[in-house]
Amino acid sequence: MIKERSGLVIAASFLLLVVTAAAGRGSLSVRTQRQTQAKPALAHPQERHFGNIRQLTFAGENAEAYFSDDNRWLAYQGHDGAESCDQIYLMDVQGGQRRLVSTGQGRTTCSYIFPGRQRILYSSTHLKSAACPPKPDYSRGYVWPIEDSYDIFTANWDGSGLTQLTKQPGYDAEATLSRDGKKIVFTSVRDGDLDIYSMDADGSNVRRLTSEAGYDGGPFFSADGKQIVYRAHHPGNGPGEGKELDDYRALLKEGLIRPTKLELFVMNADGSNKRQITRNGAANFAPFFHPDGKRIIFSSNSADPRGREFDIFMIGVDGQGQERITYSDGFDGFPMFSSDGKQLVFGSNRNAAKQGDTNVFIADWKN
Repeated sequence: MIKERSGLVIAASFLLLVVTAAAGRGSLSVRTQRQTQAKPALAHPQERHFGNIRQLTFAGENAEAYFSDDNRWLAYQGHDGAESCDQIYLMDVQGGQRRLVSTGQGRTTCSYIFPGRQRILYSSTHLKSAACPPKPDYSRGYVWPIEDSYDIFTANWDGSGLTQLTKQPGYDAEATLSRDGKKIVFTSVRDGDLDIYSMDADGSNVRRLTSEAGYDGGPFFSADGKQIVYRAHHPGNGPGEGKELDDYRALLKEGLIRPTKLELFVMNADGSNKRQITRNGAANFAPFFHPDGKRIIFSSNSADPRGREFDIFMIGVDGQGQERITYSDGFDGFPMFSSDGKQLVFGSNRNAAKQGDTNVFIADWKN
């Protein structure tokens, strides 16, 4: 869903990061079992919550890997090469049976698997052009593109049967599912600002959940479907922030956003009872509920004064008890728990074959 690079920062949700790309639909080459065995060097000594960590991808930019409801498969996005675009892939949790399931055209982001593995959900720009969207103009600083060509789609397990769910003009992306597969929550600019919306799994019954000036996005449901966690930046709410709001609105007109400040919020699934859970002035993103509904795991550059190093943290839904989870150099982000809380999947720069690579890792979770 948006992209940031650690060091360069990959952040996303927009976070458009990620994966070993292949030229056409079909299986990607799979590493041998011996190559994917746990390696002690993959975990930093201070990463006490990780056991049996394994690397599942080995080249390119791969991230936003999300479990199926049976915890046996992952949907993720990725590409390899500066001129290639993120596409959606499926693989099993051993890193095998990898295959492309998006169209291979445009840029894709934010994939999710419906219960029972009947369909997949993702966003794509391919209807506007088969080519990658142009890169943003960084003359105004570090910005994320908000492509107006993004729409939300579902497809069969093999990528066939593509169905378009959103047809409003402008950006529709960052879509995720409730665990029962009945509701989708997503980010859209359809009402003139970047806000969070929900809809039924067939695209009907769209409802706006946020309305504060500024960016609201990257939403995820809690396991019971009663709460939504998301990232947001609401400029103009404090002393001297009027210029920041003007800057936000000017950039949005150009299809851009400046992602240097993102705090985490939680709200009820109907948009009520919004409350802020981080207040560190950093770029916090990719929040996900622990299955117990009491904790949230997320990524942040708050521990790095330069803002270039992203690590994974955990915090209570009341904003208390924050704990740092990862300590490896470079980027660690997009964490997601398996439905039983026994495993964690995430993206990381660790053990990169070349500079800029981000790969998918999975670890047993130790409380």
